Amino acid sequence: MAINEQDLTRIASFLEAGLDAPGEFRRHFPGLSFTRCDAADLSEEPFFRRYAGFDLYLVDGRSHCWRITSDPARATGVVVAGRN
Repeated sequence: MAINEQDLTRIASFLEAGLDAPGEFRRHFPGLSFTRCDAADLSEEPFFRRYAGFDLYLVDGRSHCWRITSDPARATGVVVAGRN
């Protein structure tokens, strides 16, 4: 499933509202994987977008191992990396 700009806006609004529980995310965005971690866990990776309090990464999980991608057309999920 590709992520378009409208999806990214909805995802950011959802996360900025504090609705970042995996179950809630999947209910609102079926077909996308959701992972949450600390920003330090991904400090070597370039984030896709930075928001107040978290960085958003896109994940390409189409092959055996998932990888961080900067291409929304290849994205199958998101990683939300919280910053303190």
